[in-house]
Amino acid sequence: MTPGSEAELAEAIAGASGPLCIQGGGSRGLAVEGEVLSTRALSGVELYEPGALTLVVQAGTPVAEVEALLAAENQRLAFEPMDHRGLLGTEGEPTIGGVIAAGISGPRRIQAGAARDHLLGVRFVDGSGQVVKNGGRVMKNVTGYDLVKLLCGAHGTLGVLTEVSLKVLPRAEAEATVTVAGLDLPSAVRAMSAALGSPYDVTGAAYDAESGQVCIRVEGFAGSAAYRSGKLAELLSPFGRAEVQPQARDLWQGLRDVSAFHGRAGDVWRISVKPSDAVTLAPQLQADALQFDWGGGLIWALVPAGTELWSRLTVPGHATLVRADADTRAHLGVFQPQPAPLAAISKELRRQFDPRGILNPGLMG
Repeated sequence: MTPGSEAELAEAIAGASGPLCIQGGGSRGLAVEGEVLSTRALSGVELYEPGALTLVVQAGTPVAEVEALLAAENQRLAFEPMDHRGLLGTEGEPTIGGVIAAGISGPRRIQAGAARDHLLGVRFVDGSGQVVKNGGRVMKNVTGYDLVKLLCGAHGTLGVLTEVSLKVLPRAEAEATVTVAGLDLPSAVRAMSAALGSPYDVTGAAYDAESGQVCIRVEGFAGSAAYRSGKLAELLSPFGRAEVQPQARDLWQGLRDVSAFHGRAGDVWRISVKPSDAVTLAPQLQADALQFDWGGGLIWALVPAGTELWSRLTVPGHATLVRADADTRAHLGVFQPQPAPLAAISKELRRQFDPRGILNPGLMG
């Protein structure tokens, strides 16, 4: 089913007799059992006020269309959403509703915040077919229960997004990246921590374990970016030879999309931990390859097919199975089992928003 309006979507959900597999552009491959219900026809810009840094779009609007619109006004989605297609080998067109439903944030999250931090308001259809509106269209008008943040990252299990209101930010005039090569993980985490603890407003801190290279990004006015990258090179010089690249957008796009794992055999896991715990955890993962973002707090692990990593997570954190075959997903699940008290809260929330249990059933446990 591909409803062409919010009213048609509400009617389809209200009249559903069985489970529904909610999809945006279908680029992330999180298929569940049930009839496919796509939001891709709910596309278009409802409101864009560059001066107010506010954008309201229908959920099925392609991310590429949103980014092109913003770029024409020298603005951007500051949370830098990842494109999963290369990693997962999928097609389709990523949609803004899918980004918000999955809570997808890229390297700039450490400085600009997560996707949910830029979400001002939503419209969605719950599991009974009721249209719900929450939040507002401007930054001064977000009131009431904060369902906005609840829907962000719920993967369609609480409701199907039809419209999102976003805060956007100006695009930086310039950027610069400081790289230090030949580092082991403990040294890399110390280097990234030093950069993030500096006054130089770092917007990216990543490490590729295979190449041993740390990448630190700064953005802003040209003079400021040049000055801060120079200071960061001095700060990081004790860790090795620090080099400054004035432009490295392809590098950061590759880090954002985990390009190093594209086309390589094996399962891919995404693990969130405290950056200082990454050093302890990494050897225990027994991974074929590792990439670190967010100063070490986000770990991408490439492991042999069928590997279960939750039992190896010996530090506080959270792991998600991002890429695997259907049998592995069915056997292991996608999301880490929650502690009993949190699982009870989540179950009750889903019961309130989706009393029949038809929206992406089983996806979140």
